[in-house]
Amino acid sequence: MTDGPAQDNPTIVGWRRTDERSGHSVGRLARRDEHWVAQGSEVLADGPEPFSCHFTVELDAGWITRDARITCLDRTRDFSTTLVADRSRRWTVAGEERPDLDGYIDIDIAATPLTNTFPIRRLQHLPIGASSTSPVAWVEIPSMRVVRVEQTYRRLGERDWEYSDPTHGAFVLGVDREGLVIDYQGFATRIR
Repeated sequence: MTDGPAQDNPTIVGWRRTDERSGHSVGRLARRDEHWVAQGSEVLADGPEPFSCHFTVELDAGWITRDARITCLDRTRDFSTTLVADRSRRWTVAGEERPDLDGYIDIDIAATPLTNTFPIRRLQHLPIGASSTSPVAWVEIPSMRVVRVEQTYRRLGERDWEYSDPTHGAFVLGVDREGLVIDYQGFATRIR
């Protein structure tokens, strides 16, 4: 991953979790040369197991994930993992080959609305009412277990989308001009 200075003006946003009493996240999106870097942090201070999570995801110019670093901290440990896709879209997770993820173009980090931006930006060409379904590498937080999830994005309007998957159901997402979530039904709402 690249750690150089960001080009253009990076965008930084914050969300308040609506599914938890005290959860917040911050996301930063920046263009670097010919790719995108998304960074964020999530803190859940309430509940049975408070935790924090920090991540960096690097994407190519077409919003296809190249790699991700994720670190979580809870009461007993701090632990991290990496997901990397080579040019043939073969994935490794924590250095181990994951052929069940081969060909995937997205990851979704469960703790943040920021990773919903990736498919929304890539699918901007969809007409209203159209949808696209694809498998993603879904990263459970804080366990960091990586599983296959079939996700569907349906364009509802100029800035409204429906996200759905077979496990969690369907949710409406309102986004800004950059495709960053403003309101994620039942999950988070933007505070900055």
